[in-house]
Amino acid sequence: MPFARISLARGKSRDYLRALSDQLHAALVESFDVPPNDRFQVIHQHDQDDIIFDPHYMDMDRSADLVYIALTTGKPRSTETKKRFFQTLARRLEANPGIRPDDIMVIISTSRRDEWSFGKGLAQMLEGATEEDIS
Repeated sequence: MPFARISLARGKSRDYLRALSDQLHAALVESFDVPPNDRFQVIHQHDQDDIIFDPHYMDMDRSADLVYIALTTGKPRSTETKKRFFQTLARRLEANPGIRPDDIMVIISTSRRDEWSFGKGLAQMLEGATEEDIS
């Protein structure tokens, strides 16, 4: 169950934000083994002055259109799975809504099953769920 925090500069259209959200989810389903109905995202828009980055760190050419994507996952993935996801996401976001690959930064963090509650004050991942149930 990845939870995605998407951060970018304020001012993009609703269509752009929807495409960003949709393409992120499609990449997760396609290459990260996430069920289609497992979608939890928050989009944070910031003033341009509040987004601080080195435009050339790691030999990139970042622009003011930089998008940060922070994923918290409920189970670890292999290095190969993560690399496939990064490539799939970059390809999808470049196609729609047109984000340059240099402007996509992704950070994946893994958490334990006892660190999630989906509501009602319950720890659903501990109550009857198997490791395969947790994406």
